[in-house]
This record gives sequence, C-alpha cells and structure tokens, in this order.
Amino acid sequence: VNIIPIIAKADTISKSELHKFKIKIMSELVSNGVQIYQFPTDDDAVTEINSSMNAHLPFAVVGSIEEVKVGNKMVRARQYPWGVVQVENESHCDFVKLREMLIRVNMEDLREQTHTRHYELYRRCKLEEMGFTDTDPDCQPFSLQETYEAKRKEFMGDLQKKEEEMRQMFVNKVKETEAELKEKERELHNKFEQLKHMHQEEKRKVEEKRRDLEEEMNAFNRRKVAAETLALAQPLKKDKDKKK
Repeated sequence: VNIIPIIAKADTISKSELHKFKIKIMSELVSNGVQIYQFPTDDDAVTEINSSMNAHLPFAVVGSIEEVKVGNKMVRARQYPWGVVQVENESHCDFVKLREMLIRVNMEDLREQTHTRHYELYRRCKLEEMGFTDTDPDCQPFSLQETYEAKRKEFMGDLQKKEEEMRQMFVNKVKETEAELKEKERELHNKFEQLKHMHQEEKRKVEEKRRDLEEEMNAFNRRKVAAETLALAQPLKKDKDKKK
C-alpha cells in the first residue's frame, strides 16, 4: 500500500518539539528502509506544491468531532481551558494540507500507484508463492501457459491422491464400524444364550418341584385312603366280636 506518515494528536507537543519529531521519524523510516509515498514532481502543474508538501512530511494532524464557535462561525476544533485548536487552521495543524494532497492534487496518482505498482507487486509475489514464474530454474523464458498446465497436472495428481486417501479412510471406517457391529451382535447373542440357559435351568427346577409336590400329594392321598379304610374296618370287627 501507499504509506503516508502522519503524526496524530499533534496538539500535545510544542512547535519546536514537533519539528524535531518530524526529523526523527523521517530518519527512522530511511534507516529502516521503509519506502513512503512521495508526491510526484514530474508534472509541471504540481511540481512546486508537491515539492513543498514532501518537505512537510510527516503531516501533523488534529482530529475532532465537536464544533466550537470561533468569532462568528462554527468550526471543527478541540476546546481546552487555555484555548481552541482548530482542525482546519493551517497554523494549528497540517490537516488541510493532508486533505488537499490526497483528495484534490494527487488522488489520481495515488490510484495509479496503488494499481500499477503495489497491486502488481502483490500479485507477482502471490503468483511466485503459487509457483507461477516467467522463467525456469535455468533462468530461461518460460511460458505462463506451460506453468499453468504443469500446476494443473500437479494439482490434479494431488486431488486424486487426496480422493484415494479419503476413499481408503472411508473404507477403513466402514470396516471398523462393521467389526464393532459384529462384536455387539456377538455380545448380544452370548447374552441371549446365557439368559436362555438360565431360563431353561429355572424351568427344570420348577418342573422338579412340581413333580415332587405331585408325589407328595399322591402319597398323602394314599395314606388318607388307607386311614379311611382302616377307620371303616374297625367298627365291623367290633360287631363281629359281640355276636360271638
């Protein structure tokens, strides 16, 4: 992007401190290799003003959303107990200079610089990251179409490899699920057989108890019949003894 250095809240320092601060900022930018946007001076119509504004960099600005009455008009400013700092007063800050340079004088150049220089540089870097270059490893001219075809072939190969990996993962997942289901089925079958065996055992015990009970009832009935027969036989014997 186009870099235009700006000092915010410029009303917090004095004029002499601000001048020294501007010099320090520009020195730091140069020493660190930071390229800033320079207003163009190759056009005679704007050479003088742009040269003057380049000397003012970085711009010291003040911002405010409040309006204060100064004289007979309302101006955008910052109100302090000791006075008023006007945003659009060039003796107070560089806001007007910045606005003029960006909007009225150099907007078209900024747009062109952004498109032809910064965007194209960004585009070139991204294409190089993706492997699109205009030269081969031997620094010989290389067709972009050939690069595209090679990248497309590489991409399709990677895509097929990924598809095969996904398919294999799916097959493995299905096999794992089937194995888990079979294990669950085997566990349920074993549990069913266990319950079935327990039921048969309980049924056998009930049948044995039923048979024992029937035998006891039959024995009881036999003893009852014998007792009744014996009870009937005793009076008959007494009658015979009396007759004799």
